[in-house]
Amino acid sequence: MKIGILTGGGDCPGLNAVIRAAVRKGTFHHDDKFVGFLEGWRGLVEDMSMPLDLSAVAGILPRGGTILRTSRTNPAKKPDGLDKCVATLNKHKVDALIAIGGDDTLSVATKLSAKGVKVVGVPKTIDNDLAGTDFTFGFDTAVNIVTEAIDRVHTTAEAHNRVMVVEVMGRDAGWIAIYSGIAGGADVILIPEQPFDVDKVAAKIRKRHERSRYFSIVVVAEGAKFASTQGGLVTQSGEKDEFGHARLGGIANTLAQELERRTGFETRTVVLGHIQRGGSPTAFDRVLATRYGLGAIDMAHRGEFGKMAALRGNKIVSISLAEATGTNRKVDQEMMDAAFGILEDAEREAVAG
Repeated sequence: MKIGILTGGGDCPGLNAVIRAAVRKGTFHHDDKFVGFLEGWRGLVEDMSMPLDLSAVAGILPRGGTILRTSRTNPAKKPDGLDKCVATLNKHKVDALIAIGGDDTLSVATKLSAKGVKVVGVPKTIDNDLAGTDFTFGFDTAVNIVTEAIDRVHTTAEAHNRVMVVEVMGRDAGWIAIYSGIAGGADVILIPEQPFDVDKVAAKIRKRHERSRYFSIVVVAEGAKFASTQGGLVTQSGEKDEFGHARLGGIANTLAQELERRTGFETRTVVLGHIQRGGSPTAFDRVLATRYGLGAIDMAHRGEFGKMAALRGNKIVSISLAEATGTNRKVDQEMMDAAFGILEDAEREAVAG
């Protein structure tokens, strides 16, 4: 079987581990041949590719990023884009395609599947918000990076009696914020699932200082929203990508200004941005990504097309692409209770808004 592989959307640690596992198992156990399409769906639209063999994947397990590079290209937004993808696959005589990406990348895979392309999806999103799977690779690495940053911010916040606002990734779901906030001992965690009242957040911080706690750590997801009367979502510009997403960022600065104005306490921001995506994956993500790559090859040889590899409990299973891309996976009540359970009731109200 000849198998194509591409990586789409934002990069994250573990992409290379998926590629490596798929190529190694396909080569060793099935005598498969591989071709890598460059820069996500752009590689299929514009016919950009590279050979993928054992030498190409040697030594890439611990490397961040992706040797295939990536982009946010959406073929469905281009004239005959999907047809060009099919033509490129036919030109390279590809029997099956492994698409590694989040809901945007896999939504294109779903459209191609409807056109008869034999495609298998692998879930990749730093935000951990893809439906149908318990964890996506890259998320654990991001949480570890953010937690270390929060630990470091604690010391300087305490030394200077400051409020520190740490902005983390999370467009529609606050998984990174809630996990790293719990692990890092944050005093306030703000997530997209719950619009917040900045007055209540300020009141919580003032209460901490009244109890002789001279500093506070606020973790806020980039997609967290002010209550409707206070401005809603914060974006960097009105521009949108090919999948219709606005460029988020800046909520930490806006929030810090509002908190300082309401409390009188010196407030600073830390925006971690792409640092969360970079560097070597954790051991957990290396193993998870490897299992996804192996699972994708198994699915291809079982003929399970139009589906995505998913982690359920501790098992890799296959689910339909339609289920995976039908909705975003939000932070559930159990995790919210875990975060709020270590706070007093009044503090929970301040966080929830």
